[in-house]
Amino acid sequence: MPDGGQTTEGRKGHIPPEQRRSAPIPEQRAVPSQEQVIVPTPAQEQVTVPAPAHTLAHTPGHTSVPAARRAGLLVTLVLGGLTALPPLSMDMYLPALPEVTRSLGSPAATVQITLTACLAGMALGQIVVGPMSDKWGRRRPLLLGMVVYVLATAICALAPTTELLIAFRLLQGLAGAAGIVIARAVVRDLYDGEEMARFFSTLMLISGVAPVVAPVIGGQVLRLTDWRGIFVVLTVVGTVLTLVVWKWLHETLPPERRHSGGVGAALRTMRGLLADRVFTGYMLAGGLAFAALFAYVAASPFVVQEIYGASPQTFSLLFGVNSIGLITVGQINGKVLVGRVSMDRVLGFGLVVITFAAGALLLMTSGAFGDVGLFPVAAGLFVLMSAMGLAMPNTNASALMRTPHAAGSASALIGTSSFLIGAVASPLVGIAGEETAVPMALVQLVCAVGALGCFAGLVRPWRYQSPIERPAEA
Repeated sequence: MPDGGQTTEGRKGHIPPEQRRSAPIPEQRAVPSQEQVIVPTPAQEQVTVPAPAHTLAHTPGHTSVPAARRAGLLVTLVLGGLTALPPLSMDMYLPALPEVTRSLGSPAATVQITLTACLAGMALGQIVVGPMSDKWGRRRPLLLGMVVYVLATAICALAPTTELLIAFRLLQGLAGAAGIVIARAVVRDLYDGEEMARFFSTLMLISGVAPVVAPVIGGQVLRLTDWRGIFVVLTVVGTVLTLVVWKWLHETLPPERRHSGGVGAALRTMRGLLADRVFTGYMLAGGLAFAALFAYVAASPFVVQEIYGASPQTFSLLFGVNSIGLITVGQINGKVLVGRVSMDRVLGFGLVVITFAAGALLLMTSGAFGDVGLFPVAAGLFVLMSAMGLAMPNTNASALMRTPHAAGSASALIGTSSFLIGAVASPLVGIAGEETAVPMALVQLVCAVGALGCFAGLVRPWRYQSPIERPAEA
């Protein structure tokens, strides 16, 4: 999205580039149209000025933003592949967790740390790669991360011990973080306002295919080989995606919009972003909602297969149905609700539904309704997962709408908070052993209530109509 602050000298509302870069919080507001942006004056008035388009046609290795946007379907598929790779890495592996436990002779709680390690790596990697992409552009850090991901995944396939598997799952997550954080930053480079929210919903359709097919693929791979074959498949997928990125994903951040500072400047930018109460509210609400989702991801193989006695193929089917619910609701959000209903209203409704679903799951798994069996629990998980299609795209879009000056750093904070909270939630779901699903439901309920509290207490959605109307200093 063109930076509206870059106006001609002497024009009313002009803000020098050095002031914009050093400002700890956004100095401009996202707007629903692409022909203009709104820049606040010192008196908090809003002055509308034309936004010049950036043209990179003469910059080697770059493509113009308009040209990148015209790529349309191709850009969507590439970004969808990048955001799909992490859930693919997680979910293909889920049906194999019981087999890994037996193969490596480790307890279930230890094997679940392989999930936590990958998740923690994705969290820490984003906090590093995000500022790197603001300084050096999106393309180079992304390609480096993808190459390391392929190597780490190949070594996971050969790991002889649980400890080595944990170590390289951590490295796999660190490298895979590049795809997550840079994909979001590229979306912020190319889109704005409601258009960005719609694109995130479309991206959820592409990336959501991964959770649908990944457990199914994982289950079928287990019919042909052991759990190591899953990492072989992931190595091939990572290699193909790396080649696609190298060939077709062009640079979207022109040199004049990059940050020239080092680590200190990146930390100051992040501190400024966290000082924006509304941005922090969206970030924490999204992170806690993601943790509720990941509590399901970490616990569901044992809950469905060990507690309720389902086969790996049945688990894969249920997981795919839940993912279809998330994708469908996400598309309703992007195609029907965005532009017609306030994003905050939709987000609040989604968080309320997640909270009620988690509460119902806790009652069912704790025996409040007797022995309910697999079907009611699966129905509760379906409702919870589907409501994520309202929460996740709207928290991302609303937070990034406030941060056009530092999309990479903002994307890193959003992703890091989500994955760190998820990494904390993951081991808690198995704290009471493999015979009860109560910890999973309890973690989900606590996270859902926390997300709703952050949204209401920090964002305070009733005060404004949309994220772009909230003063950053509010």
